[in-house]
Formats: sequence, structure tokens, C-alpha cells
Amino acid sequence: MSDVYIVEACRSPIGKRGKGLAGLKPADLLGKVQKAALERSGIAPENIDQVIGGCVSQVGEQTFNIARIAWLSQGLPLEVPATTVDAQCGSSQQATTMGATMVGSGIEDVVMSCGVEMMSRVPLGSAMKDGNPMGENYGDLYQPTSQFMGAAMIAEEYQITRQDTDQFGLESQQKAIKAWEENRFEREIVPIEAPILNEKFEPTGETRTITKDEGLRETTLESLASLDPVPGQEIHTAGSSSQVSDGAACVIMASGEACERLGVKPRAKIVATTLVGVDPVTMLKGPIPATRKVLDRAGLTMDDIDIFEVNEAFASVVLGWQKDVGADPAKVNVNGGAIALGHPTGSTGARLITTALHELERTGGKYALIAMCCGGGLGTGTIIERLD
Repeated sequence: MSDVYIVEACRSPIGKRGKGLAGLKPADLLGKVQKAALERSGIAPENIDQVIGGCVSQVGEQTFNIARIAWLSQGLPLEVPATTVDAQCGSSQQATTMGATMVGSGIEDVVMSCGVEMMSRVPLGSAMKDGNPMGENYGDLYQPTSQFMGAAMIAEEYQITRQDTDQFGLESQQKAIKAWEENRFEREIVPIEAPILNEKFEPTGETRTITKDEGLRETTLESLASLDPVPGQEIHTAGSSSQVSDGAACVIMASGEACERLGVKPRAKIVATTLVGVDPVTMLKGPIPATRKVLDRAGLTMDDIDIFEVNEAFASVVLGWQKDVGADPAKVNVNGGAIALGHPTGSTGARLITTALHELERTGGKYALIAMCCGGGLGTGTIIERLD
């Protein structure tokens, strides 16, 4: 495999359910971020060989190959093909893995990976409302469960308490608030102009520009302790679980030859990537084997990693991962995570890669490891190396 370089990575602000971004269709939001990534990279759109997008709820406004529709919605070259993939919450991280594989193998020179999820308009689980996709034998092999239950099982296995998850939720909010106060996210954000909706979820004819993540909130341990747990468990609450959100993110990768030919400076190298399968009952333990596998592929250890971005689907996912792999908490989600910022599922993998890259550049770190748990028992892992 030849070296694969990241030349650009950016994202929309993460919108709160029903708030700032909710008036946009998914194709319009993703298209705006795709176009911004091109403009920031200096790469002409016709030089993109393929677009690979991630989306979880591929139904309604997010169906019909949303990565392609988003691209075409911006008037970008119709000759550039696109594919939309589903690896559940890891969809856009897996899209990045697939794009990196194409570039590294020499199949393509420049690939854009991306992802979108407009959970205000297409609620999570919408694809299952007209039928259960599980085959007849699935229930005999695996006890059907929910992500809520999977998170509770992880908490029990790793002896994680309600107090632990409340504390984690508080720290996520505090870190995200500090990050925004210090403008750490500013360089990675694409300002998005979106229609203003009235109380009936109808456009008013006016627009506003969204420039900041909307999920942040001031809270205390006492306030978090007063929240009711989510259904089916006693450990997690809305304050220690990821937020329902809207968002899109994009990463552009290129070969060394393409960077030289197009006159663009590579910002990071993709060192290793992986996708692993885990028990679909506990479901959310994927970051643990993904971390071990991607470190082994890279020939690195936990001590070599400067920044960890592990998706905060639930607090126990990250806390259990930390205990299992021996991660230094001071290096994990240093700018907060999905509990504070939000988790627009199909876009979060690309968003985490984007945030990791910018944090390496801000701090001068060398390696970042990005991992996610995914519905159905998957785990994604990527290691990137910042370049001088």
C-alpha cells in the first residue's frame, strides 16, 4: 500500500434536534460541506475521483445515494461518482477507510469521504419502522437488544457506576465549553446558512448562519444526578448519553503523487485503519478490539498516541474502553465529545477524524487514534499522523 494523505477535513456545526440546522434537507447540508472542503483544499472538483459517504438512516430524505445527491445539489461535476455506505454509527469512518484503501492501492488518486445525518428530519430507526430487517435465524442466534441495554451491560462488566457516568458527562460538557471559549473548533467549522423554522417546523422565509455546536449546556453533578435514567437501565441519563443531532463532515485524501501534481500540501498521513465485528448483544464494545488491531497494524503502542477521539455514544463505552486498553484519560476526547457536542450518527466518524487532525495541529502532537462503537456489533479504528 502506498501512503495516503489527508489534505483537508472540515465539518458543519452540530445542530441540536429541531434547532439551527433542522430546516435544511440532508443533501443540502452535506453538499455545502463537500463544496467547502473542495474550496479549502484548493482541489478542483473534477480532480476528485470518487466520493464515498456514510449515512445510517438511509430512508426518505436520506435515501437514493445521499452522497451523490448532495454532490449534484451543489452543481458539482456529474462525472464524479459517489457511493453511500452503512456501517451504522461508524459509517463515515468506514467511508474514510474505503477511500484510503482506494488511494493506497492505486485504484484512485483523490477520494472524498464524508457523512451526514439529519436526525431532526429522519429520526434514528426510521429505516425499521416498516419492518424488522433481522432474518428468521437472528433471534435464535442472538438475543435482540438495544444500544441502551448494551451500554448497561458494559457498565456492569467494567463496574462503572451511575456516579462515574454522571462525572464523565459533566467533564464532557466542561471540556467542550472550554474548547469553544478558546476557539479550538473554529478552523474546522464550515458556517452553514439555514432556513429559520416556526413552531410548526415550517420555514419562515428567513435564514440564519449557524457557526457553533448547539448541544453545549452548563450543568452540575447535582443536576445530572437528578435526571431519570434512559429506558431499560439505571446507569445512563440524557446527561451521560450522546445527543440526537444534525450534522455533516468531510475528509479529502490523496496520494503523494496527486498532492505534488495538484500543488496541495498534505496535512496528515493515514497510518492504519480497521473495521472489526463484536458481539451484537452487548453491541458497543467495538472500540476495544479496534484499538488493539489498529495499533498492531501501525506498529505503535498506547503510549505513542497523543490524542484519542472515542465516540461518546454512552459514557460507559468510553469508560469501559479506557479501563480495558489502559488509555490515559487526559488524552481522551480533550475537547469534549458526543455527550456535549452531539452525535449526528452518519457523520460522526468523519467529524472525529476532522477534530483529531485539527487538535494535533493545535498542540503539535504526532499521532491520533479515532474509534467508534457501532450498532449491530461493529467497531471502527483509524490512526493518523500529523505532518510538519
